[in-house]
Amino acid sequence: MSKVHLYGTQLYPQLEKRTGQAVSWHGCGGLRLATTDEEVNWFKYVYGVSRLAGYECEIIGPAEIKQYHPFLETFGVKAAFRTITDGHVAPADITNAMAAGARQLGAEIYRRCRVVDIKPMASGEWNVITENGDIICEHVVNSAGSYCDVVGAWTGHNVPIVNMLHHYMITEPLKELVDLEMELPVVRDPYSHAYLREETHGVLVGPYETATAHVCWDGKPPAWDFESELVAPELDRLTPWLEKASERLPLFGQAGLKNVVSGAITHTPDGTYLSGPAPGPRNYWMHCGASIGICQGGGAGKYLAQWMVHGQAEINMREFDPRRFGNWATKDYVTEVSIADYHHMYYCYKPGEQHTVGRGLRKSSLHDKLKSHGAQFSQIFGWERARWYDPSGQGEDFSFKRSNWFDAVRAEAMAVRESVGLMDLSTFAKFDVTGRDAYNFLLRICANKIPTRDGGIVLSHLLNENGFIESEVTVTRLGQEHFYVLSAAVAQLHDRDQLEWRKVPGEAVEVTDITDEFGVLVLAGPLAREVLQLCTTSDLSNAGFRWLTGKAAMVAGVNIRLLRVNYVGELGWELHVPMKEMPQIFDSLLAAGKPYGLKLFGTYAMNS
Repeated sequence: MSKVHLYGTQLYPQLEKRTGQAVSWHGCGGLRLATTDEEVNWFKYVYGVSRLAGYECEIIGPAEIKQYHPFLETFGVKAAFRTITDGHVAPADITNAMAAGARQLGAEIYRRCRVVDIKPMASGEWNVITENGDIICEHVVNSAGSYCDVVGAWTGHNVPIVNMLHHYMITEPLKELVDLEMELPVVRDPYSHAYLREETHGVLVGPYETATAHVCWDGKPPAWDFESELVAPELDRLTPWLEKASERLPLFGQAGLKNVVSGAITHTPDGTYLSGPAPGPRNYWMHCGASIGICQGGGAGKYLAQWMVHGQAEINMREFDPRRFGNWATKDYVTEVSIADYHHMYYCYKPGEQHTVGRGLRKSSLHDKLKSHGAQFSQIFGWERARWYDPSGQGEDFSFKRSNWFDAVRAEAMAVRESVGLMDLSTFAKFDVTGRDAYNFLLRICANKIPTRDGGIVLSHLLNENGFIESEVTVTRLGQEHFYVLSAAVAQLHDRDQLEWRKVPGEAVEVTDITDEFGVLVLAGPLAREVLQLCTTSDLSNAGFRWLTGKAAMVAGVNIRLLRVNYVGELGWELHVPMKEMPQIFDSLLAAGKPYGLKLFGTYAMNS
């Protein structure tokens, strides 16, 4: 995202020269204020990212702010993050300049040509049906703004956006700003929860209210004839934030309002736009859901274009991939969490901290048992997953520094290192790949060799045409025509596409997503064999059960897929269990492990 933002500040100042179209770029720089110690710690983190991304910035103290912004009150401010090449620009100017440049390079742009439907074709192409005729295309990009979820529904795509109502207001010109030789930097202020900048010698303030925000049109799609019109402003509910903006920048309270702009902005549950392939048939691309808009426009377009043309962008696009949301992202979830994300626009989220709304969508059958043991959960692709176990009942104290989980996680890690630990990792994405050609299919698409003997396991990668890694998967051969493929929780839709898209015509292969049908327990540590042997009659010796092999086994009276593989560096097994049978095996392993000092552990310990 840093590189996306950076590219806009590099592109926009050059656009007039490159296209001949005037662009009102104001390279005035920016100041982000910190009012807490944790926000200062976050600045230090962002500073490191910024230097790696390659843009100019510095952290300055409150006393230095006045030389860049003489009218700003610095009460409560501990530091400011100064971006030197930041600025602001009129979106209409950028749009017209980009369109002019596109036409000069041979693009055709049809205006007043409304699309009314999109249909996939047997050829793999798309038929875009417009009021003025059909367009057959290899690629289609859904960049339909406030209508993107409506357009996505035509082809059965779930587009997780809502239209939030957002305001900004501009004052009449002020003599102080007319006489000022410099242009004030853009200020982003967590106290007023607003951005404040100069606009035509007046002050522009855009608040993100921390309560009372709501969606436009009661969550319904905008009318088809809604074309950039604004909606009635609701200034009364903005009063608390406007008053704070006047305290931070007294000039704002010294002039009358000239304009109040109130309209829709799209918002996703995580505040990050959608850009990349939609799940399902190839070459349907999402490019929508942006809540910050013109700031991200240039970079967002650049990197999606690279992905479409070359099969991969020069930066990691997983942050923007629409497939980071599944069908669990219902309209109710998207609305609730997007409103919360809007409320937290200027809140400093610490490492590991997540929204508290929209939780509990996907749970393993052990969720309540783990919770009773003090599990502290995080959400991953809709799943609730334990990251550590809190013996105190206090809950996590989120921080950029060492937090209250450290000693508990240390104990979990030491148990796995010295005795035995048990973990619920049911969030794995899981696929059965079956059929006459299943072996040759996997041999063709995987970078490593696929096992030729039943029970063999291989860790492998799926590469794109340029040889870059798309996915990491674990493949277990359960039979001549039956393979069990595992990948990361967040990759469930991405990797299902990777498997489906790599089939060739006539190949007898079926990919079945069984993620929700199976849970996974990880039993690991030097005493794992002793504990597991108490629950099964299978031979667990090195000779009888080699590393990187799997077999069907009976454990605690349940038929499971038992794999001798794990990712914590110790002796261990993964138990892949029908989800409804998980509690039975969990209780048996807990009882068997008690004399051996078995401890439950979470993702913090696993990742360490």
